[in-house]
This record gives sequence, structure tokens and C-alpha cells, in this order.
Amino acid sequence: MRVLLVEDDDTLGQAVRDHVLASGHAVDWMQTAEDAALAATSVAYGLILLDLRLPDGSGLTILKDLRSANNPVPVIILTAHDQISDRIEGLNAGADDYLVKPFNLDELTARMLAVSRRYGGNSASVLHIGDLEIKISERNILSPQGEIILSGREWAVLECLLHRSGAIVSKAQIEEALYAFGSEIESNTVEVYISRLRKKLGHDRISTVRGVGYKVEDRT
Repeated sequence: MRVLLVEDDDTLGQAVRDHVLASGHAVDWMQTAEDAALAATSVAYGLILLDLRLPDGSGLTILKDLRSANNPVPVIILTAHDQISDRIEGLNAGADDYLVKPFNLDELTARMLAVSRRYGGNSASVLHIGDLEIKISERNILSPQGEIILSGREWAVLECLLHRSGAIVSKAQIEEALYAFGSEIESNTVEVYISRLRKKLGHDRISTVRGVGYKVEDRT
């Protein structure tokens, strides 16, 4: 998915960005409230990691504006250990979860996946596509023949399809999940990853709706 990271601290921001990128997600990193607010209203993000205390304003204002506009994007707030009132106010304003700085990056990944599953209408940690068992939180796929290994980008495309609860997902939506601002988008990237997924999961698992997009078949 495509993630908006809002964090003004250079060291923490770079560590989080690199970790999320390594997990196969696209990341837009903003360090001011102004830039974050513009990005949040311009792109359909899969998730926002939001620091509440920014040099030019409050992340809480961004959160309140999103919810006032009926934007349901999942938001995880990032707070310092002594800002209990901020955490409470953030949750009351519509945040889905929070992490206290300093936090473990693997815990961040687990919380991101849990929140995105709930947002996608599926809180189950295990999904099935035919005879395939998919454990999203562990990034593990088992078939009757054994484990199937996916790359980070292949997982990003698969998660994009799975989180739409069986709906048709357009090429543009998949591209948004793969690329951050400033990234050069190659015209056949989505087709390449869909082809790779079909080879690994089975050609009948992902169908093409001509002129519209792609859809996961036989999901439970």
C-alpha cells in the first residue's frame, strides 16, 4: 500500500521510511503540517503514520480535517511517552491506533497490517484463495505443495487486491500503492507483477476485467 509518513525528526523519519519501504510499500515522507495536509487530501493513501507535534502546526488538526471530510483512511499516531493527553485526544479524534516513541519497527509493521486489515473489511489474520492459505501479518503463503515465496513488491500488489474485499482494483490504484511522489512509473509495471503473481499463485487466482482492472477470485 502507499503510506503517508508525517514526522519532523530526521533520524526517526528516515528509519521508519526505510523500514516501510523494505516491507514493499510506497512511502511519502512529509515533515511539516502544511505539506502533510496537502498530501493527505491529494492522494488516496492506504495508511497514515502521523506525528501530532509538528514545527508548523498540529497533526491533530490534520486528523480532524480528514474525519470532518469523511475520509476513512487508517491513521496511526506517533507520540512521545509523556504525551498521554495527546494519545487520548488523537484516539477520540478518529485515530485507529498509536505507537509511543521510541518504538520497535517490527511492532510498527504488525500494527500497520492489523489496522489495514480492519480498514479493508477483513480483520482475519488468515485468508484463503482456493487451496492457498495466506497469513498476511507473517507474509506467509502455503499451498498443498509447500510455501510460496513473494518479493516485497509482489506482496504489495497482492495486499492491494486482498484489501479491496473481492472488488475490482484498477491499474491506477495498484500504481498508487507501489509508487511514492517523484517515482518514475513504468507503463507495464503492474502487468509484470500480476504476471509474476499468477505464475506463483496459479493463473486462475487473479482475473482481468478488461478495461477496468484486476480481481482476486475464490477468496474466503
